[in-house]
Amino acid sequence: MDCVFVGAGAVADAYAAGIDGSPLALAGVVDLDADRAERLAAAHGADAFTDLDAALDALDAPLAVNLTGHTAHADLTRQCLRAGRHVYTEKPLALDAGTATDLLALARERERGLACAPGVACEPQHRAGRVLADGRPGPVRLGYAHAHVGRVPGWHDRPGSFLAVGPLYDGAVYPLALLVAWFGPVERVRTADALDVWPAHEETSPDAPTHVEATLAFAGPVVRLTASLYAPHRSREFYGLELHGDGGSLYLRDAGARGPAAGDLSYARTGREYTDVPPQYPAGERPRLVEIEQFATAIADGETPRASGRRGAHTVAVCNAIEWAAAEGGPVSVEAHGATAAPVAPSVVRPHATDRRSGTTVGGESARDRRGARAIRLPPIGFGCSRYRGGEYVDRRDSIATALDAGYRLLDSAELYGNEHRVGDLLAAPGAPDRERLFLFGKVWNTNHAHVAEACAGSLAELGVEAFDCYALHWPEAWAYQGPLRRLAEKRVAEREALTFPETADGDRARADVSLTEAWANLEAVHERGWARTLGLCNVDRAQLERVLEAATVPPAVVQLERHPYRPQTDLVAFCHERGIRVVAHSPLSAPGLLEESVLAEIAAERDLSPAGVVLAWNVTEGVVPIPSSTTPAHVVANLRAASARLTDAERKRVATLEDPEFSR
Repeated sequence: MDCVFVGAGAVADAYAAGIDGSPLALAGVVDLDADRAERLAAAHGADAFTDLDAALDALDAPLAVNLTGHTAHADLTRQCLRAGRHVYTEKPLALDAGTATDLLALARERERGLACAPGVACEPQHRAGRVLADGRPGPVRLGYAHAHVGRVPGWHDRPGSFLAVGPLYDGAVYPLALLVAWFGPVERVRTADALDVWPAHEETSPDAPTHVEATLAFAGPVVRLTASLYAPHRSREFYGLELHGDGGSLYLRDAGARGPAAGDLSYARTGREYTDVPPQYPAGERPRLVEIEQFATAIADGETPRASGRRGAHTVAVCNAIEWAAAEGGPVSVEAHGATAAPVAPSVVRPHATDRRSGTTVGGESARDRRGARAIRLPPIGFGCSRYRGGEYVDRRDSIATALDAGYRLLDSAELYGNEHRVGDLLAAPGAPDRERLFLFGKVWNTNHAHVAEACAGSLAELGVEAFDCYALHWPEAWAYQGPLRRLAEKRVAEREALTFPETADGDRARADVSLTEAWANLEAVHERGWARTLGLCNVDRAQLERVLEAATVPPAVVQLERHPYRPQTDLVAFCHERGIRVVAHSPLSAPGLLEESVLAEIAAERDLSPAGVVLAWNVTEGVVPIPSSTTPAHVVANLRAASARLTDAERKRVATLEDPEFSR
């Protein structure tokens, strides 16, 4: 789609970056400064103009991108709309709510789209929205938002526009846009105050108050907003946003960030320290042009998008109300201008029992098996809840809580681990994610292959949930029944070992006469009761998997295997993927000597990862979900962050050289 840029300053350069390879084509550039217009136009083969009417008359571009100074936005947006153009404008949409309302009305009248920056879909903001959507903080009741634009003459070559409008219309719009997207419109400004503080040595002085504070009431939280030109933009709080709920607190370091950075988002359930919430998917800085591309795509599809325009108009109304409350006193009601919250999609889509048989898409990219069924969607990485580490049993409550706070959304549990009741306590506690946002993987132990329903019911009761997302056989072998396995973590080691690893009088393993297909039929009965949405197998070879596939009424959705570079199980993984079966890798980091391998160290140094991170990224890149387990908070977070990395084919080949057919524990 052809577009015309109105304004050719520094922000126009940022928007123009990458335009030559995008669906947009820069047809013209308009700027009162002829040299600036010529420079930008020449760089992209566009025409240059110093008069907007002349550009609109000469060009057939359906989209105008308004990148001028703050005070000029409204007039130029109106001019473009009247000329029949769709308009994307930098913030603010206008400087008074009445003008913003008129612009929205004009866009509707002319059946044109109207969009306004800032966007709210950059990766850090979207990740923060996911934390809220997961329900972790609970009802959010209090927040603190900062917009420290800073002393503009020190960092901008044309500070006049900023000094004319003050910190509200340039800086406060970033946290306001996010808050409106998450909680809906501001209902009223409760109180506000404004200060005229400015260094005496500055040659230029602002025309508007330089420091503003306000208390804003949304339908949910009350937020204290601070916007300042006096507080430096390198102060401890730049565009920080902190939200406090009944169950926990969320901190976003920069509400206007366009890409992820270390420590940019953290979460703390009540009573715990903040934990970093890293990205789990590949993400870089989001180019400014993306928002315009999406706007243009919607227009090309016959839509006239105005949602961000309505949010922009409401933001202007909020800023106006803050100014009024600072001058005259509050409270001041704020018109919504049609702004509404924008729901965030769930991070995990829970499968249903019928998905694999019906072929219904569960969500996300998925492999398709020969019958047309689709693989279930899983997070890229999960967290193992086993208590057995380094040859002894350990308490996992704190590490599992850290994993949930960091953002893990697949928990691998088992009745053998004996701590399902403790996991259940964590899931029921304030600050935990909603059940709908978790994928719970459970496993029946070898002694219960003939008593699967009893085992599953016990595990569900311990966890306090109605169903597993996947319930699996822990191992294919059946051992002698020892009765229900309950709360093994509370028993003496000798007692739990006797219950879970039964022996004959001769000291051999006490086995049960239950075939693998019979055990699978018992598992299907649990599925039929609705206690497991999908079923799985663990630690099987291909022959065993084929035996189950041939006999199954409900085929396995997940196969869990020991998988790491020493033992990649390439053929079995490929066999599963061809049939739409997801593969989960247990023990991905615990093979003796693995993390000391020089190949992993070299790739780690090149990719700014740890050797453990390379192994996890290798699994994720190959479509396998690793479930590392750690009791060290820093490792818990680092492992999750590694899931956002993807290895190149060349790096995967280097990792493949570590395969050891003789490997065994």
